Amino acid sequence: MSSTASSTTTTTAAVTRAPGSPDARAAGGGNTTAYLRYAAGKLGSAAVSLFAVLVTSFFLFRIIPGDPVKAMTHGMPTSAEQLATLRRQFGLDLPMWQQFTEYCAAALTGDLGTSYQFHAPVGELIAQKLPATLLLTGVAVVIYSALGLWLGTRSAWRHGGLGDKLNTGVALTLWSVPSFWLGLLLIIVLSVGIGPLPGLFPTGGMESGSETGFAYVLDVAHHMVLPVLTLVAVGYAQTLLVMRSSLLDEMGSDYLTTARAKGLRDDDVRRRHAVPNALLPTVTMVFINLGHVAAGSILVETVFSWPGLGGLFYQALSVPDLPLVQGLFVVFAGAMILMNLLADVLYPLLDPRVGR
Repeated sequence: MSSTASSTTTTTAAVTRAPGSPDARAAGGGNTTAYLRYAAGKLGSAAVSLFAVLVTSFFLFRIIPGDPVKAMTHGMPTSAEQLATLRRQFGLDLPMWQQFTEYCAAALTGDLGTSYQFHAPVGELIAQKLPATLLLTGVAVVIYSALGLWLGTRSAWRHGGLGDKLNTGVALTLWSVPSFWLGLLLIIVLSVGIGPLPGLFPTGGMESGSETGFAYVLDVAHHMVLPVLTLVAVGYAQTLLVMRSSLLDEMGSDYLTTARAKGLRDDDVRRRHAVPNALLPTVTMVFINLGHVAAGSILVETVFSWPGLGGLFYQALSVPDLPLVQGLFVVFAGAMILMNLLADVLYPLLDPRVGR
């Protein structure tokens, strides 16, 4: 009798918890509700961050020394009346609070203003320079993310060995090197040439200007080698160290011991169990790097005279061209906020414990 009751109870519980049962559907609905609540919270945080970016971009660049109107008319005979007319034309004569409210209202509609020095809409200037930046930094991010993940995994899995020590030492050295200094060093060695070593690559720019068709593609690739190499050298080091540290934290976990006890090969334990659980910090790093794709690298683009957003930002700061600087700052920060939001939304898919 007791056995029959136990069997009935077990069968009832199994039916109740079956995938199509009401309780199972309720549990699934609860998980969906929790995820939507988690995603809504992250979306709200992103909106607050974006508003903070608008506030920061307006006030931060107005404390930069210099008068934009005087900088634009430098070297030209300009009367006080003409200077006042220009200030009125650019809205610089308005009270600060009115400038801020008009700036926020325009930015929320996608209007980033008109550049002082180029006399063109900021959005159009950014759209013109964006493809060059996406090409350069996009290629670099893909290369150094893949390289950092691979080398970081191998270093952690064989930690303490010669390969691990060599990889870690090189990564720490490159991570501490300023990107502009490394770029200048590469120009000296590989562009100008040292002693019998001739210059192999262009010193700057994106193209020679005389190539068409497939020859143009090769010409652009030739100009990309040194700036991409600079970005990869610094970026892969950071990714490697983060991945190595995350995987080392997982190495002593009980589930890895259990997986080995079941007879799984070492490569399967690493690939199917250890690496997926160590990916969360590295996923954050990869998405931050993807956010940098829009921002590019201001210093690297400036050193190599790359015609992207970094060089445009440098030009805008030299005036200062307030609408252009503010617009670029919003685009750079907005890309970072968007990538962080995507990383946060994807976290629960990688680790169901997140967001509960």
